[in-house]
Amino acid sequence: MTTSTAPPCPGCQQLQQQLNELQARFAALQETVLQLQEQLAQARKNSSTSSKPPSSDIVQPPKPSPPDGTSTRQRGGQPGHPHHQRALVPPEQINGTNLDLRLDCCPDCGHSLQDVSQPTRVVQQLDIPVVPVQISEYRSHPGWCPHCQQLHYAPMPGAVQRGGLVGPQLTTWIAFLKGACHASFSTIRKFCRDVLQVAISRGQLAKVIGKVSQALAQPYQELLEDLPEQCRLNVDETGHKDQGERWWTWVFRAPLYTLFKIEPSRSADVLLDVLGEEFDGVLGCDYFSAYRRYMRRCDAVVQFCLAHLIRDIGFLTTLPHAGDQAYGKRLQAGMRQLFAVIHQREQLGERVFRKRLRAARDEILTEALRDVPATKHSQNMAKRFAKHGQAYFEFVTTPNVEPTNNLAEQAIRFVVIDRQITQGTRGAAGRHWSERIWTVIASCTQQGRSVFEYLQKAVAAWFEDRAAPSLIPQPN
Repeated sequence: MTTSTAPPCPGCQQLQQQLNELQARFAALQETVLQLQEQLAQARKNSSTSSKPPSSDIVQPPKPSPPDGTSTRQRGGQPGHPHHQRALVPPEQINGTNLDLRLDCCPDCGHSLQDVSQPTRVVQQLDIPVVPVQISEYRSHPGWCPHCQQLHYAPMPGAVQRGGLVGPQLTTWIAFLKGACHASFSTIRKFCRDVLQVAISRGQLAKVIGKVSQALAQPYQELLEDLPEQCRLNVDETGHKDQGERWWTWVFRAPLYTLFKIEPSRSADVLLDVLGEEFDGVLGCDYFSAYRRYMRRCDAVVQFCLAHLIRDIGFLTTLPHAGDQAYGKRLQAGMRQLFAVIHQREQLGERVFRKRLRAARDEILTEALRDVPATKHSQNMAKRFAKHGQAYFEFVTTPNVEPTNNLAEQAIRFVVIDRQITQGTRGAAGRHWSERIWTVIASCTQQGRSVFEYLQKAVAAWFEDRAAPSLIPQPN
């Protein structure tokens, strides 16, 4: 017996075709939605999920108000915090009025008063004495030589010849205002005119700054030559404008000093020029391509910033794909375990601490390469771990190496502030002044030295044609 197959119903064929078309459209829409969600996640990146600066977060909407009944932190000192009060100046430093005040009788009833053991109430008032600017005059009288048939003038003292109109102390004030206080030439002119009662032109102020820049040239060069010998350096870079052109300010933070260098490039060529190919220390930096190229070419030991990696991992958890989210959460759990070990360092012995730290690191590196989703962002993260994973954990095996690049990022904040106020530089002289004065300010602050006092000594040395003091701390 044979069976015959009935031909498909024309209506069923039409329905099947419509179903296939709808399924294809649905799949395409799903893909579009995933792409839009991914683009939205990219647009919502902030300082907690990327390397963007915290200042970029101001465009984000404000955080929602806390629920009703939840206490919020008020401004000022918090309950239970210790009271802080300014320490009194030692008696030997008091150079003004020194007065004891006593009552002869009760100010209310006129009765005589008895001595008590209560402490004396002391108020110290600081003020600036009204002292005019000291103006000195040097007169060089001419003399005619009948033999040479020439007119000769008596030579000026060396400091007067080098300094000209502005002496060493006022030169230091101008340099401090321009460098440490971000003051413009117009602001310094107003200060000189209204406070010091002297008129100095913008051109003269520029000459003064040029002389201070010369005074700082040798200490700056000494640090530049010392950089390749450092055992560890933290490096970062930020944009710099010079006459409207894009330049870059590089910061090199060593354990004892900080150096800034303004270059037209953001490439690894700057690192090769400054550090050379034989740098034998540990380079702390972010994951920017210039550092990876330097690492590859020079076989340098690098500690990539762990904070940046944590933000990039956090970005995975904001993506729409469930695989990206799960992968990011697994890596976050490993990071939490690593920092849990770091926070227990004081309770653990050094040997146990190092052992657990290595185990936490190995767990992260293993987890990063296990069951990686086939999505673009997860695959890129896995490739990063496969190629440079060990460089994120150099601090585990090398003592005194910081896991993050916070040291360099903190040092460069001053430059970012100065950039917003001054709007950049206008040529080579301005670039040299900026990198030298920034180096002085950052290094003195790092060493606990007075910036003003160092400038005083450097300017005085330049006026007397001597070498400026070194910015490298000398052993006691």
